[in-house]
Amino acid sequence: MDSYKTIKSLSEGAYSEKRSKFLAFAIPVRSVEEVKLLVAEYQKKYYDARHVCYAYMLGAERTEFRANDNGEPSGTAGKPILGQINSNELTDILIIVVRYFGGVKLGTSGLIVAYRLAAAEAIAAAEVIEKTVDEDVSFLFEYPFMNEVMRVVKEESPEIIAQGYDNDCSMTLRIRKDSMPKLRARLEKVNSLRFLE
Repeated sequence: MDSYKTIKSLSEGAYSEKRSKFLAFAIPVRSVEEVKLLVAEYQKKYYDARHVCYAYMLGAERTEFRANDNGEPSGTAGKPILGQINSNELTDILIIVVRYFGGVKLGTSGLIVAYRLAAAEAIAAAEVIEKTVDEDVSFLFEYPFMNEVMRVVKEESPEIIAQGYDNDCSMTLRIRKDSMPKLRARLEKVNSLRFLE
């Protein structure tokens, strides 16, 4: 797997049930630190709401995730939100659902449905994009071999992240994970080239 699905930018959804309002926000994120900052920001912004529940999924392997019920009965909020992230196979995403209580209890099954549908609305409003899992390679080489290196770069078309020209030339390239072995094999054939691990 060298690609994954995420969302392009913030999207919102809403759902109402028995006068309870559920406001959902789907946000692209890259780290747990970012998640913590955003959750704190939304808790502050919606300080008058009864609950600010959320779930997130991080990483191309989709192994880092968490669901939080924020005081709702266990498993009735964070889990259904996470379920929507999973059924859409998304990652690098945080979904926050803010609940304004309408005075009528929804019961556990009602809550599960409401949080699930609110999260689904936010995802439905989002632009889902596919990203590739990329790897970087850094190396040094002598200036006379610049043309050889640039030929490989031109033919394999990695992204040039950095390059420098001191006594030796240095370069960092980024390419899709499944293309890296071929790129490295071709670079290895260039005289004087040394990889930096």
